[in-house]
Amino acid sequence: MSVRAGKIMALAGVNLAEKSEKELKKLFKDTLQSGMHGLCFSPYEEGQEAGDQISEEQIHRRMKIIKPYTKWIRTFSCTDGNELIPEIAHQYGIKTLVGAWLGNDDDINKREILGLIKLAKKGYVDIAAVGNEVMYRGDLTENELLDFMSQVREAIPQEIPMGYVDAYYEFTERPRITEACDVILANCYPFWEGCPLEYSLLYMKEMFAQATVAAKGKKVIVTETGWPNFGSNFEGSIPSHINAVKYFLNSQQWSKEDGIEMFYFSSFDESWKVGDEGDVGAFWGLWDKNESLKF
Repeated sequence: MSVRAGKIMALAGVNLAEKSEKELKKLFKDTLQSGMHGLCFSPYEEGQEAGDQISEEQIHRRMKIIKPYTKWIRTFSCTDGNELIPEIAHQYGIKTLVGAWLGNDDDINKREILGLIKLAKKGYVDIAAVGNEVMYRGDLTENELLDFMSQVREAIPQEIPMGYVDAYYEFTERPRITEACDVILANCYPFWEGCPLEYSLLYMKEMFAQATVAAKGKKVIVTETGWPNFGSNFEGSIPSHINAVKYFLNSQQWSKEDGIEMFYFSSFDESWKVGDEGDVGAFWGLWDKNESLKF
């Protein structure tokens, strides 16, 4: 092997090609037990979907499952019971990146922003996220989003970092939003850009590097990344049990070795997501919809 080829393999992550399925499962178990920086928290049980009321009981049950494995969780909403998650997480010693979900409904947006501010003032927010992929979806204008960000920044304690979550490239394309952030919250999905598993970690590192250049010295956090274990192929990206395990192992090794603050997507499978993402949408969790560890 040439020196250059060796460097490329090192960048691409652990050489897992020669590992048996048994060896991969052991590596997965060892990596999970060693702990992650963060997990995106999936609160919805089978039969529920976004907008349904979630209960304190189901939050506690799922928090107990993930507690041994993560230091942080990320939430996506401050309404419909989601506002209970940050306080419960703190009860379990887990830090919180708390998101206000913004869309094209003015009333919901106002409720979400007020909910985020209220939680921050109560001390349950460690990082505040104002919106998730709003620019990507086109739900708001830049000025509308910036107004919400300014409202939150002025209202919450100054020591709480505030940012906005979107695909990594949006922070290059929208410098006003990047400037308004205290911290850059970047979603990095090689899967959704059709990248084959073999090159996915190298590709994610390039995504992270692009966001880092746009950040101009501000901290960059990977707020979502993952790989589904079942569903239809997306160009060169192939969902499978083994690919999901390999992606998890490579991303977690990179997170630990390079000190990358990463929130893995996701904790639990949620069937309702097939409506937005197709059949793969239901299979991003480390635990299945019945709360059993998949791998």
